Amino acid sequence: MVLTIACIVEGQGEIEAVPLLVRRVATAIDPSVGISTPRPIRLPRSKLKRQGELERAVQFAALRAGPHGAVLLVQDADADCAPKLAPELLHQARAVSGGRAVSVVLAKWEFEAWFVAAAESLRGLRGLGADITAADDPEAIQGAKEWLSSSMQPGMSYRETRDQAALANAFDIDVARRAPSFDKFYREIERLLRDLAATAYP
Repeated sequence: MVLTIACIVEGQGEIEAVPLLVRRVATAIDPSVGISTPRPIRLPRSKLKRQGELERAVQFAALRAGPHGAVLLVQDADADCAPKLAPELLHQARAVSGGRAVSVVLAKWEFEAWFVAAAESLRGLRGLGADITAADDPEAIQGAKEWLSSSMQPGMSYRETRDQAALANAFDIDVARRAPSFDKFYREIERLLRDLAATAYP
């Protein structure tokens, strides 16, 4: 069984990182299920709330997902209140999804907070220090990218387009669930798999 999840992402690095992470989580949930992740639609933060932009991105993603696929929107919450914004975005997305399953996940502050939550599993990778330790409250950090840079060897810094996918492929996804927004990401993938399987095999 192969299920399709088409993603809408914010940044350049997430074009590769988010589908990779979707496949990792899906495999952890059910190794018997194959996941197809078409090239994501990029929706920069500057366009997220602009009239018609989200709807347009969802419609393109729905086409890539196919009639029996799902759409997943992943964005940074930044300073927005995720519990308030996410349902609003979900309502907008569902209205134009053509009946496809839709999920919205807003990373608290930044996607990279999920790496901070499981920092020990990234020791020595991409220039990160061998003694890096996760922050007590990773989602309280407003500059997770800067936190990663400060944890790297002298002269090195975190760069999204260079490092994000590699770290997304390596961090411990079980440990990272201590970050509530990543736990939601995990649970939303679980829900999409369940919904898609029910549609494919009613």
